[in-house]
Amino acid sequence: MVELLIGKKGTGKTKALIEKVNNALTVAKGNVVFISNDNERNMFDIKSKVRMADTSEFDIESYSEFLGFICGIVSRDFDITNIFIDGIFKIVGTDNLEGFEGFLNRLEKMSQKFNISFVISVSIDAETAPDYIKKLA
Repeated sequence: MVELLIGKKGTGKTKALIEKVNNALTVAKGNVVFISNDNERNMFDIKSKVRMADTSEFDIESYSEFLGFICGIVSRDFDITNIFIDGIFKIVGTDNLEGFEGFLNRLEKMSQKFNISFVISVSIDAETAPDYIKKLA
């Protein structure tokens, strides 16, 4: 499953995401991963059993590069049940939607194949978001 938390910047998406992360930790039968481009900002709000991944050191420049990053995480740990991604546009360095739908489709395939639930925060106006984004919100 791929779920999107959408809304304009400053609408509480990260807070809601962190709540979902900590809740998932209590029910997940595997490992929970939190991916962000600035984990220092959230490290005290997220329970210590969550595996944190900071993308800021990797100069990720596209959705396909970020997909490769995620594949690397999944390939190292077959016990992952949940991956939470905070600020997808900050991670890939653009809010351009070109390639985003394909990225989401590939994540959905990965979700089904490895039984991983993905939750991603996306800074976009819910009213003007494309239908493929709205249907995952």
